[in-house]
Amino acid sequence: MGVFLLTGICFVLTGKDLLPQVNTGQMVIRMKMPDGTRLERTEEKVSQLLALVDDVTDGNVSMTSAYVGVVPTNYATTNLYVSTSGSNDAVIKVALDHQYKVNMEMLKERIRGAARENMPEITLSFEPADLTGKLMSQGATTPIEVQVAGRNMQQIEGYARELVAGMEAVPFLRDVRILQPLKAPVINIQLDRQKLAAMGLDMRETARSITASTSSSRYTEKNQWLDESNAYTYQVQVQIPEYAMRDLTQLREVPLVAGQTRPVLGDVASFSVDTLPGEYTRLGPRRYVTVSANVHQKDLGTATRAVENAVASLGEPPRGLVAEVKGMSSLLTETLDSLEFGLGVAIVVIFLLLAANYQSFKLSFAVLSTVPAVILGSLAMLLATGSTLNLQSYMGIIMSTGISVANAILIVTNAEKLRWDYRDPLKAAVDSAATRFRPVLMTSFAMIAGMVPMAMGMGEAGEQVAPLGRAVIGGLIASTLAALYIVPQVYAWVQEKTPFRQPSLMPEAA
Repeated sequence: MGVFLLTGICFVLTGKDLLPQVNTGQMVIRMKMPDGTRLERTEEKVSQLLALVDDVTDGNVSMTSAYVGVVPTNYATTNLYVSTSGSNDAVIKVALDHQYKVNMEMLKERIRGAARENMPEITLSFEPADLTGKLMSQGATTPIEVQVAGRNMQQIEGYARELVAGMEAVPFLRDVRILQPLKAPVINIQLDRQKLAAMGLDMRETARSITASTSSSRYTEKNQWLDESNAYTYQVQVQIPEYAMRDLTQLREVPLVAGQTRPVLGDVASFSVDTLPGEYTRLGPRRYVTVSANVHQKDLGTATRAVENAVASLGEPPRGLVAEVKGMSSLLTETLDSLEFGLGVAIVVIFLLLAANYQSFKLSFAVLSTVPAVILGSLAMLLATGSTLNLQSYMGIIMSTGISVANAILIVTNAEKLRWDYRDPLKAAVDSAATRFRPVLMTSFAMIAGMVPMAMGMGEAGEQVAPLGRAVIGGLIASTLAALYIVPQVYAWVQEKTPFRQPSLMPEAA
Protein backbone atom coordinates (compact mmCIF):
# COMPACT_ATOMS: atom_id res chain seq x y z
CA MET A 1 0.00 0.00 0.00
CA GLY A 2 2.91 2.31 0.73
CA VAL A 3 4.23 1.95 -2.82
CA PHE A 4 0.82 2.74 -4.31
CA LEU A 5 0.44 5.76 -2.02
CA LEU A 6 3.88 7.14 -2.93
CA THR A 7 3.19 6.52 -6.62
CA GLY A 8 -0.03 8.50 -6.40
CA ILE A 9 1.72 11.38 -4.62
CA CYS A 10 4.53 11.48 -7.20
CA PHE A 11 2.00 11.35 -10.05
CA VAL A 12 0.15 14.36 -8.67
CA LEU A 13 3.35 16.35 -8.04
CA THR A 14 4.98 15.58 -11.40
CA GLY A 15 4.20 18.11 -14.13
CA LYS A 16 2.43 16.99 -17.29
CA ASP A 17 3.49 18.07 -20.76
CA LEU A 18 2.98 16.88 -24.28
CA LEU A 19 6.63 17.23 -25.26
CA PRO A 20 9.76 18.43 -23.43
CA GLN A 21 10.83 22.03 -23.93
CA VAL A 22 13.62 22.37 -26.50
CA ASN A 23 15.99 25.31 -27.02
CA THR A 24 16.07 25.48 -30.82
CA GLY A 25 17.54 28.97 -31.01
CA GLN A 26 14.49 30.17 -32.97
CA MET A 27 11.47 32.30 -32.14
CA VAL A 28 8.22 33.19 -33.86
CA ILE A 29 6.84 36.50 -32.59
CA ARG A 30 3.37 37.76 -33.40
CA MET A 31 3.07 41.52 -33.03
CA LYS A 32 -0.25 43.33 -33.02
CA MET A 33 -0.98 47.02 -33.16
CA PRO A 34 -4.37 48.51 -32.23
CA ASP A 35 -7.11 47.42 -34.62
CA GLY A 36 -7.22 49.53 -37.77
CA THR A 37 -3.58 50.65 -37.69
CA ARG A 38 -2.32 51.45 -41.19
CA LEU A 39 0.15 49.11 -42.83
CA GLU A 40 3.04 51.58 -42.95
CA ARG A 41 2.72 52.29 -39.22
CA THR A 42 2.83 48.56 -38.46
CA GLU A 43 5.94 48.21 -40.63
CA GLU A 44 7.67 50.96 -38.63
CA LYS A 45 6.90 49.17 -35.36
CA VAL A 46 8.16 45.85 -36.77
CA SER A 47 11.50 47.50 -37.57
CA GLN A 48 11.67 48.92 -34.04
CA LEU A 49 10.85 45.51 -32.55
CA LEU A 50 13.57 43.80 -34.59
CA ALA A 51 16.09 46.37 -33.34
CA LEU A 52 14.88 45.77 -29.78
CA VAL A 53 15.29 41.97 -30.14
CA ASP A 54 18.79 42.45 -31.52
CA ASP A 55 19.63 44.67 -28.56
CA VAL A 56 18.23 42.19 -25.99
CA THR A 57 20.22 39.31 -27.56
CA ASP A 58 23.43 41.42 -27.57
CA GLY A 59 23.59 41.40 -31.36
CA ASN A 60 23.33 37.61 -31.72
CA VAL A 61 20.45 37.63 -34.20
CA SER A 62 21.47 35.57 -37.22
CA MET A 63 18.43 35.91 -39.48
CA THR A 64 14.98 37.50 -39.39
CA SER A 65 11.89 37.27 -41.56
CA ALA A 66 8.71 39.30 -41.18
CA TYR A 67 5.31 39.38 -42.86
CA VAL A 68 3.08 42.37 -42.22
CA GLY A 69 -0.59 42.75 -43.07
CA VAL A 70 -2.67 40.62 -45.40
CA VAL A 71 -2.54 39.79 -49.11
CA PRO A 72 -3.32 42.92 -51.18
CA THR A 73 -6.53 42.97 -53.19
CA ASN A 74 -4.67 43.10 -56.51
CA TYR A 75 -3.24 39.61 -55.91
CA ALA A 76 -5.40 36.62 -56.73
CA THR A 77 -4.55 34.87 -53.45
CA THR A 78 -7.02 34.20 -50.66
CA ASN A 79 -6.20 35.34 -47.13
CA LEU A 80 -7.12 31.89 -45.82
CA TYR A 81 -3.50 30.90 -46.35
CA VAL A 82 -1.99 33.66 -44.20
CA SER A 83 -2.18 33.76 -40.42
CA THR A 84 -2.44 37.55 -40.12
CA SER A 85 -5.83 39.18 -39.73
CA GLY A 86 -5.27 42.76 -40.91
CA SER A 87 -2.88 45.61 -41.54
CA ASN A 88 -2.20 45.81 -37.79
CA ASP A 89 -0.90 42.23 -37.58
CA ALA A 90 2.66 40.95 -38.21
CA VAL A 91 4.51 37.65 -37.84
CA ILE A 92 8.26 37.78 -37.21
CA LYS A 93 10.64 34.81 -37.33
CA VAL A 94 14.00 35.15 -35.58
CA ALA A 95 16.97 32.78 -35.72
CA LEU A 96 19.82 33.23 -33.23
CA ASP A 97 23.51 32.47 -33.74
CA HIS A 98 24.44 28.85 -33.00
CA GLN A 99 27.14 29.88 -30.52
CA TYR A 100 24.67 32.01 -28.54
CA LYS A 101 23.46 29.69 -25.76
CA VAL A 102 20.53 31.04 -23.80
CA ASN A 103 17.41 29.82 -22.06
CA MET A 104 14.69 30.65 -24.56
CA GLU A 105 11.99 31.08 -21.92
CA MET A 106 14.06 33.66 -20.06
CA LEU A 107 14.95 35.39 -23.32
CA LYS A 108 11.28 35.68 -24.25
CA GLU A 109 10.54 37.15 -20.83
CA ARG A 110 13.25 39.78 -21.33
CA ILE A 111 11.81 40.65 -24.75
CA ARG A 112 8.35 41.03 -23.21
CA GLY A 113 9.73 43.36 -20.53
CA ALA A 114 11.68 45.47 -23.03
CA ALA A 115 8.62 45.75 -25.30
CA ARG A 116 6.38 46.86 -22.43
CA GLU A 117 8.91 49.56 -21.51
CA ASN A 118 9.80 50.85 -24.97
CA MET A 119 6.78 49.97 -27.14
CA PRO A 120 3.69 49.92 -24.87
CA GLU A 121 1.29 50.28 -27.81
CA ILE A 122 2.07 46.83 -29.23
CA THR A 123 0.94 43.38 -28.11
CA LEU A 124 3.35 40.43 -28.32
CA SER A 125 2.81 36.69 -28.38
CA PHE A 126 5.26 33.86 -29.01
CA GLU A 127 4.26 30.91 -31.20
CA PRO A 128 5.82 27.46 -31.78
CA ALA A 129 9.01 27.70 -33.84
CA ASP A 130 9.98 24.06 -34.36
CA LEU A 131 8.10 21.73 -36.70
CA THR A 132 7.23 19.25 -33.93
CA GLY A 133 5.63 21.96 -31.81
CA LYS A 134 3.61 23.21 -34.78
CA LEU A 135 2.33 19.73 -35.56
CA MET A 136 1.44 18.98 -31.95
CA SER A 137 -0.36 22.30 -31.54
CA GLN A 138 -2.73 21.27 -34.39
CA GLY A 139 -2.85 24.78 -35.81
CA ALA A 140 -3.10 26.57 -32.46
CA THR A 141 -0.84 29.60 -32.10
CA THR A 142 -0.22 29.05 -28.38
CA PRO A 143 -0.37 26.07 -25.99
CA ILE A 144 -3.46 27.48 -24.24
CA GLU A 145 -6.57 28.33 -26.24
CA VAL A 146 -10.15 28.77 -25.08
CA GLN A 147 -12.90 28.97 -27.69
CA VAL A 148 -15.93 31.02 -26.70
CA ALA A 149 -18.74 30.20 -29.14
CA GLY A 150 -22.27 31.50 -29.45
CA ARG A 151 -24.69 33.43 -31.66
CA ASN A 152 -24.64 36.91 -30.15
CA MET A 153 -21.28 38.57 -30.92
CA GLN A 154 -21.60 41.16 -28.14
CA GLN A 155 -22.31 38.41 -25.62
CA ILE A 156 -19.31 36.40 -26.86
CA GLU A 157 -17.03 39.44 -26.64
CA GLY A 158 -18.17 40.30 -23.11
CA TYR A 159 -17.60 36.79 -21.82
CA ALA A 160 -14.20 36.58 -23.57
CA ARG A 161 -13.00 39.83 -21.98
CA GLU A 162 -14.04 38.59 -18.54
CA LEU A 163 -12.09 35.40 -19.21
CA VAL A 164 -9.02 37.41 -20.29
CA ALA A 165 -9.14 39.29 -16.97
CA GLY A 166 -9.38 36.01 -15.06
CA MET A 167 -6.49 34.40 -16.96
CA GLU A 168 -4.28 37.49 -16.55
CA ALA A 169 -4.53 36.96 -12.79
CA VAL A 170 -2.76 33.58 -13.14
CA PRO A 171 0.94 34.38 -12.46
CA PHE A 172 2.49 31.90 -14.90
CA LEU A 173 0.34 32.75 -17.95
CA ARG A 174 1.77 35.17 -20.50
CA ASP A 175 0.52 36.90 -23.66
CA VAL A 176 -3.15 36.54 -22.71
CA ARG A 177 -5.24 38.07 -25.50
CA ILE A 178 -8.16 37.65 -27.87
CA LEU A 179 -6.92 36.49 -31.26
CA GLN A 180 -9.63 38.02 -33.46
CA PRO A 181 -9.72 41.80 -34.03
CA LEU A 182 -13.00 42.90 -32.45
CA LYS A 183 -12.68 46.70 -32.69
CA ALA A 184 -11.77 47.40 -36.31
CA PRO A 185 -12.80 50.99 -37.18
CA VAL A 186 -15.45 51.33 -39.89
CA ILE A 187 -17.37 54.17 -41.53
CA ASN A 188 -21.14 53.81 -41.66
CA ILE A 189 -22.64 55.41 -44.78
CA GLN A 190 -26.40 56.01 -44.58
CA LEU A 191 -27.89 56.80 -48.02
CA ASP A 192 -31.02 58.97 -48.30
CA ARG A 193 -33.23 57.18 -50.82
CA GLN A 194 -35.44 60.24 -51.38
CA LYS A 195 -32.46 62.39 -52.38
CA LEU A 196 -31.20 59.61 -54.64
CA ALA A 197 -34.57 59.45 -56.38
CA ALA A 198 -34.76 63.26 -56.75
CA MET A 199 -31.34 63.29 -58.47
CA GLY A 200 -32.17 60.37 -60.75
CA LEU A 201 -29.74 57.98 -59.06
CA ASP A 202 -30.26 54.43 -57.84
CA MET A 203 -28.80 52.47 -54.97
CA ARG A 204 -26.86 50.05 -57.17
CA GLU A 205 -24.89 52.66 -59.11
CA THR A 206 -24.18 54.66 -55.95
CA ALA A 207 -22.82 51.57 -54.20
CA ARG A 208 -20.63 50.79 -57.23
CA SER A 209 -19.16 54.30 -57.09
CA ILE A 210 -18.34 53.94 -53.38
CA THR A 211 -16.73 50.52 -53.85
CA ALA A 212 -14.64 51.60 -56.83
CA SER A 213 -13.35 54.65 -54.93
CA THR A 214 -12.59 53.04 -51.58
CA SER A 215 -11.13 49.70 -52.74
CA SER A 216 -10.95 48.79 -56.44
CA SER A 217 -13.00 48.63 -59.61
CA ARG A 218 -12.34 44.87 -59.73
CA TYR A 219 -15.21 44.42 -57.26
CA THR A 220 -17.72 46.23 -59.50
CA GLU A 221 -16.57 45.62 -63.08
CA LYS A 222 -14.44 42.82 -64.48
CA ASN A 223 -12.09 44.15 -67.15
CA GLN A 224 -9.50 41.97 -68.87
CA TRP A 225 -7.05 42.92 -71.61
CA LEU A 226 -5.63 40.35 -74.00
CA ASP A 227 -2.02 40.71 -75.06
CA GLU A 228 -2.16 39.22 -78.55
CA SER A 229 1.63 38.97 -78.83
CA ASN A 230 1.86 36.25 -76.20
CA ALA A 231 -1.81 35.32 -75.80
CA TYR A 232 -1.80 36.29 -72.13
CA THR A 233 -4.73 37.93 -70.37
CA TYR A 234 -4.20 40.73 -67.83
CA GLN A 235 -6.78 41.98 -65.37
CA VAL A 236 -7.17 45.74 -65.50
CA GLN A 237 -8.52 47.64 -62.53
CA VAL A 238 -8.62 51.17 -61.18
CA GLN A 239 -7.73 51.70 -57.53
CA ILE A 240 -7.20 54.78 -55.39
CA PRO A 241 -4.08 54.31 -53.22
CA GLU A 242 -4.93 53.89 -49.54
CA TYR A 243 -2.69 56.76 -48.49
CA ALA A 244 -4.58 59.11 -50.87
CA MET A 245 -7.91 58.63 -49.03
CA ARG A 246 -7.07 60.34 -45.76
CA ASP A 247 -10.27 61.70 -44.21
CA LEU A 248 -14.05 61.82 -44.45
CA THR A 249 -13.96 65.02 -46.52
CA GLN A 250 -12.36 63.18 -49.41
CA LEU A 251 -14.93 60.38 -49.08
CA ARG A 252 -17.78 62.92 -49.20
CA GLU A 253 -16.41 64.28 -52.50
CA VAL A 254 -16.63 60.95 -54.35
CA PRO A 255 -18.59 61.66 -57.59
CA LEU A 256 -21.63 59.53 -58.27
CA VAL A 257 -21.98 60.17 -62.02
CA ALA A 258 -19.10 59.45 -64.38
CA GLY A 259 -17.66 62.60 -65.94
CA GLN A 260 -19.55 65.01 -63.64
CA THR A 261 -18.36 66.77 -60.51
CA ARG A 262 -21.85 66.81 -58.99
CA PRO A 263 -23.64 65.17 -57.34
CA VAL A 264 -21.15 63.78 -54.82
CA LEU A 265 -21.59 61.25 -52.04
CA GLY A 266 -21.91 63.95 -49.38
CA ASP A 267 -25.07 65.25 -51.09
CA VAL A 268 -27.04 62.06 -50.51
CA ALA A 269 -25.43 60.34 -47.48
CA SER A 270 -24.62 60.85 -43.81
CA PHE A 271 -21.45 59.45 -42.20
CA SER A 272 -20.56 58.04 -38.76
CA VAL A 273 -17.50 56.26 -37.37
CA ASP A 274 -18.03 52.95 -35.56
CA THR A 275 -16.20 49.69 -34.78
CA LEU A 276 -16.97 46.13 -35.88
CA PRO A 277 -15.19 42.77 -35.63
CA GLY A 278 -12.49 42.71 -38.29
CA GLU A 279 -12.69 38.95 -38.65
CA TYR A 280 -15.39 36.36 -38.02
CA THR A 281 -14.47 32.78 -37.14
CA ARG A 282 -17.14 30.13 -37.36
CA LEU A 283 -17.56 26.60 -36.08
CA GLY A 284 -20.63 25.31 -37.84
CA PRO A 285 -23.46 27.80 -37.33
CA ARG A 286 -21.77 29.45 -34.35
CA ARG A 287 -19.34 32.32 -34.28
CA TYR A 288 -16.51 32.11 -31.79
CA VAL A 289 -13.54 34.07 -30.53
CA THR A 290 -10.36 32.54 -29.20
CA VAL A 291 -8.60 33.54 -25.98
CA SER A 292 -4.97 32.44 -26.16
CA ALA A 293 -2.08 32.39 -23.70
CA ASN A 294 1.49 31.16 -23.34
CA VAL A 295 2.93 29.33 -20.35
CA HIS A 296 6.04 30.58 -18.53
CA GLN A 297 8.15 28.14 -16.49
CA LYS A 298 5.23 25.85 -15.73
CA ASP A 299 4.05 22.56 -17.14
CA LEU A 300 1.09 22.49 -19.50
CA GLY A 301 -0.97 20.26 -17.22
CA THR A 302 -0.87 22.77 -14.36
CA ALA A 303 -1.62 25.63 -16.73
CA THR A 304 -4.58 23.74 -18.19
CA ARG A 305 -6.06 23.19 -14.74
CA ALA A 306 -5.59 26.88 -13.93
CA VAL A 307 -7.40 27.91 -17.12
CA GLU A 308 -10.23 25.45 -16.43
CA ASN A 309 -10.55 26.97 -12.95
CA ALA A 310 -10.65 30.46 -14.48
CA VAL A 311 -13.46 29.36 -16.81
CA ALA A 312 -15.32 27.74 -13.91
CA SER A 313 -14.93 30.89 -11.77
CA LEU A 314 -17.05 32.83 -14.27
CA GLY A 315 -19.99 30.61 -13.41
CA GLU A 316 -22.48 29.10 -15.78
CA PRO A 317 -22.16 30.83 -19.19
CA PRO A 318 -25.24 32.51 -20.65
CA ARG A 319 -27.63 30.34 -22.57
CA GLY A 320 -26.33 29.54 -26.03
CA LEU A 321 -22.72 30.30 -25.07
CA VAL A 322 -20.08 27.56 -24.88
CA ALA A 323 -16.50 27.90 -23.58
CA GLU A 324 -14.10 25.02 -24.31
CA VAL A 325 -10.37 24.62 -23.69
CA LYS A 326 -8.72 23.76 -27.00
CA GLY A 327 -5.25 23.83 -28.53
CA MET A 328 -2.45 21.73 -27.12
CA SER A 329 -4.25 21.51 -23.76
CA SER A 330 -7.02 19.31 -25.11
CA LEU A 331 -4.49 17.18 -27.01
CA LEU A 332 -2.47 16.76 -23.78
CA THR A 333 -5.51 15.44 -21.91
CA GLU A 334 -6.41 13.01 -24.70
CA THR A 335 -2.80 11.81 -25.10
CA LEU A 336 -2.17 11.20 -21.40
CA ASP A 337 -5.48 9.40 -21.03
CA SER A 338 -4.63 7.18 -24.00
CA LEU A 339 -1.15 6.43 -22.66
CA GLU A 340 -2.49 5.55 -19.22
CA PHE A 341 -5.13 3.30 -20.77
CA GLY A 342 -2.53 1.70 -23.06
CA LEU A 343 -0.15 1.02 -20.17
CA GLY A 344 -2.98 -0.57 -18.20
CA VAL A 345 -3.99 -2.76 -21.15
CA ALA A 346 -0.37 -3.83 -21.64
CA ILE A 347 -0.10 -4.91 -17.99
CA VAL A 348 -3.34 -6.90 -18.23
CA VAL A 349 -2.18 -8.62 -21.43
CA ILE A 350 1.17 -9.53 -19.85
CA PHE A 351 -0.66 -10.86 -16.79
CA LEU A 352 -2.87 -13.11 -18.93
CA LEU A 353 0.08 -14.35 -21.02
CA LEU A 354 2.05 -15.21 -17.89
CA ALA A 355 -0.97 -16.93 -16.41
CA ALA A 356 -1.30 -19.06 -19.53
CA ASN A 357 2.39 -19.92 -19.45
CA TYR A 358 2.63 -20.71 -15.72
CA GLN A 359 -0.89 -22.18 -15.48
CA SER A 360 -1.22 -20.01 -12.40
CA PHE A 361 -2.59 -16.54 -11.72
CA LYS A 362 -0.57 -16.37 -8.53
CA LEU A 363 2.78 -16.70 -10.32
CA SER A 364 1.85 -14.05 -12.88
CA PHE A 365 0.89 -11.76 -9.99
CA ALA A 366 4.31 -12.36 -8.40
CA VAL A 367 6.04 -11.40 -11.66
CA LEU A 368 4.05 -8.16 -12.03
CA SER A 369 4.64 -7.15 -8.40
CA THR A 370 7.61 -5.10 -9.65
CA VAL A 371 5.46 -2.81 -11.86
CA PRO A 372 4.32 -0.39 -9.09
CA ALA A 373 7.93 0.01 -8.00
CA VAL A 374 9.00 0.74 -11.58
CA ILE A 375 6.37 3.46 -11.98
CA LEU A 376 7.31 4.92 -8.59
CA GLY A 377 11.01 4.97 -9.46
CA SER A 378 10.42 6.65 -12.83
CA LEU A 379 8.14 9.31 -11.36
CA ALA A 380 10.54 9.96 -8.49
CA MET A 381 13.44 10.44 -10.91
CA LEU A 382 11.38 12.81 -13.08
CA LEU A 383 10.37 14.76 -10.00
CA ALA A 384 13.96 14.95 -8.71
CA THR A 385 15.36 16.17 -12.05
CA GLY A 386 12.58 18.68 -12.70
CA SER A 387 11.31 16.81 -15.77
CA THR A 388 7.68 16.39 -16.74
CA LEU A 389 5.52 13.42 -17.56
CA ASN A 390 5.27 13.55 -21.34
CA LEU A 391 5.41 11.34 -24.42
CA GLN A 392 9.14 10.72 -24.00
CA SER A 393 9.02 9.90 -20.29
CA TYR A 394 6.00 7.62 -20.83
CA MET A 395 8.07 5.69 -23.37
CA GLY A 396 10.80 5.39 -20.73
CA ILE A 397 8.33 4.01 -18.17
CA ILE A 398 7.11 1.41 -20.67
CA MET A 399 10.70 0.39 -21.52
CA SER A 400 11.73 -0.01 -17.89
CA THR A 401 8.52 -1.95 -17.18
CA GLY A 402 9.40 -4.47 -19.88
CA ILE A 403 12.92 -4.98 -18.52
CA SER A 404 11.68 -5.36 -14.95
CA VAL A 405 9.14 -7.99 -16.02
CA ALA A 406 11.91 -9.90 -17.83
CA ASN A 407 14.08 -9.90 -14.68
CA ALA A 408 11.15 -10.97 -12.51
CA ILE A 409 10.36 -13.84 -14.90
CA LEU A 410 13.89 -15.17 -14.47
CA ILE A 411 13.58 -15.19 -10.68
CA VAL A 412 10.05 -16.64 -10.54
CA THR A 413 10.74 -19.36 -13.10
CA ASN A 414 13.89 -20.49 -11.27
CA ALA A 415 12.13 -20.30 -7.90
CA GLU A 416 9.30 -22.49 -9.15
CA LYS A 417 11.79 -25.16 -10.21
CA LEU A 418 13.63 -25.02 -6.87
CA ARG A 419 10.34 -25.24 -4.95
CA TRP A 420 9.91 -28.84 -6.12
CA ASP A 421 13.38 -29.72 -4.85
CA TYR A 422 13.31 -27.85 -1.52
CA ARG A 423 9.60 -28.28 -0.74
CA ASP A 424 9.94 -24.79 0.77
CA PRO A 425 8.74 -21.71 -1.23
CA LEU A 426 10.65 -19.18 0.90
CA LYS A 427 13.98 -21.01 0.58
CA ALA A 428 13.40 -21.50 -3.13
CA ALA A 429 12.69 -17.78 -3.61
CA VAL A 430 15.80 -16.70 -1.66
CA ASP A 431 18.06 -19.10 -3.54
CA SER A 432 16.56 -18.06 -6.88
CA ALA A 433 17.19 -14.37 -6.14
CA ALA A 434 20.76 -15.17 -5.08
CA THR A 435 21.34 -17.23 -8.22
CA ARG A 436 19.97 -14.53 -10.53
CA PHE A 437 21.56 -11.68 -8.60
CA ARG A 438 24.44 -11.16 -11.03
CA PRO A 439 22.43 -11.44 -14.30
CA VAL A 440 19.83 -8.99 -13.01
CA LEU A 441 22.47 -6.47 -11.92
CA MET A 442 24.38 -6.80 -15.20
CA THR A 443 21.23 -6.24 -17.25
CA SER A 444 20.14 -3.23 -15.20
CA PHE A 445 23.57 -1.60 -14.95
CA ALA A 446 24.22 -2.00 -18.67
CA MET A 447 20.89 -0.35 -19.49
CA ILE A 448 21.43 2.45 -16.96
CA ALA A 449 24.94 3.15 -18.28
CA GLY A 450 23.60 3.36 -21.81
CA MET A 451 20.88 5.81 -20.75
CA VAL A 452 23.15 8.20 -18.80
CA PRO A 453 24.21 10.30 -21.85
CA MET A 454 20.60 10.54 -22.97
CA ALA A 455 19.44 11.53 -19.47
CA MET A 456 22.05 14.30 -19.37
CA GLY A 457 20.59 15.82 -22.54
CA MET A 458 23.86 15.70 -24.45
CA GLY A 459 23.97 16.61 -28.12
CA GLU A 460 21.74 18.74 -30.30
CA ALA A 461 18.11 18.78 -29.10
CA GLY A 462 19.14 16.52 -26.23
CA GLU A 463 16.54 18.13 -23.97
CA GLN A 464 13.82 16.49 -26.02
CA VAL A 465 14.89 12.90 -25.24
CA ALA A 466 16.34 13.52 -21.77
CA PRO A 467 13.07 12.64 -19.94
CA LEU A 468 13.08 9.22 -21.63
CA GLY A 469 16.53 8.39 -20.25
CA ARG A 470 15.67 9.71 -16.80
CA ALA A 471 12.47 7.68 -16.62
CA VAL A 472 14.33 4.52 -17.67
CA ILE A 473 17.09 5.06 -15.10
CA GLY A 474 14.66 5.70 -12.25
CA GLY A 475 12.47 2.76 -13.23
CA LEU A 476 15.42 0.35 -13.55
CA ILE A 477 16.88 1.30 -10.18
CA ALA A 478 13.55 0.69 -8.49
CA SER A 479 12.82 -2.48 -10.51
CA THR A 480 16.22 -3.99 -9.65
CA LEU A 481 15.57 -3.54 -5.94
CA ALA A 482 12.02 -4.83 -6.34
CA ALA A 483 13.12 -7.88 -8.35
CA LEU A 484 15.72 -8.87 -5.76
CA TYR A 485 13.79 -8.10 -2.58
CA ILE A 486 10.05 -7.78 -3.29
CA VAL A 487 9.52 -10.55 -5.86
CA PRO A 488 10.97 -13.34 -3.62
CA GLN A 489 8.72 -12.29 -0.75
CA VAL A 490 5.63 -12.06 -2.94
CA TYR A 491 6.45 -15.44 -4.49
CA ALA A 492 6.88 -17.07 -1.07
CA TRP A 493 3.60 -15.54 0.10
CA VAL A 494 1.47 -16.63 -2.89
CA GLN A 495 3.03 -20.12 -3.09
CA GLU A 496 3.02 -20.83 0.62
CA LYS A 497 -0.07 -23.07 0.53
CA THR A 498 0.22 -24.27 -3.05
CA PRO A 499 0.17 -28.10 -3.19
CA PHE A 500 2.98 -30.00 -4.90
CA ARG A 501 1.25 -31.39 -7.95
CA GLN A 502 1.86 -30.85 -11.62
CA PRO A 503 -0.66 -28.60 -13.33
CA SER A 504 -2.03 -30.34 -16.40
CA LEU A 505 -4.71 -29.74 -18.95
CA MET A 506 -5.12 -33.47 -19.55
CA PRO A 507 -8.00 -35.40 -17.87
CA GLU A 508 -7.00 -37.41 -14.83
CA ALA A 509 -8.42 -40.57 -16.45
CA ALA A 510 -5.79 -40.32 -19.17
